[in-house]
Amino acid sequence: MKALEKVSSSVNRLVEYVLFGMGFGMAVVVAAQVFSRYVLNHSIFWSEELARFLLVWLTFLGAGVVYRRGGHASLEIFYVLFPLKIQKITSIIIHLVAFIFFVVIIIYGWRFAYFVRLQISPALSLPKWIPHGIMPVSGAILALHALNFFFKDLRKL
Repeated sequence: MKALEKVSSSVNRLVEYVLFGMGFGMAVVVAAQVFSRYVLNHSIFWSEELARFLLVWLTFLGAGVVYRRGGHASLEIFYVLFPLKIQKITSIIIHLVAFIFFVVIIIYGWRFAYFVRLQISPALSLPKWIPHGIMPVSGAILALHALNFFFKDLRKL
């Protein structure tokens, strides 16, 4: 399962670079919009929609990075009270349940993106499946990390 760890790590590293680029791009677009609106007295009509789409993508992709780093909120105050064997079993169950949830995100995210495929965003004239397509993409990234953690914890048992 070292291959799964390597793939998970590589995907996470790639997503981190993408997040940096998207965050930087969003900051530039918003700064340009503020400058244009208040200094030039002219609004960049598409900037708010682009910033919103980028924020959604940043949120969904960021969830995968945080999950990979173990940064999501947890109830460790109770977890550490359990014996080590129970902690390991609990961790395995948590990652298995998370994997199932991420598969649900993939399935329903795909269905929703397909449902809105013919709709066009008003300002950017993008098909709406593009901004909504992040749901199955992020679900797949999260599922990859969950599988990696599941097998890693299973080996420790």
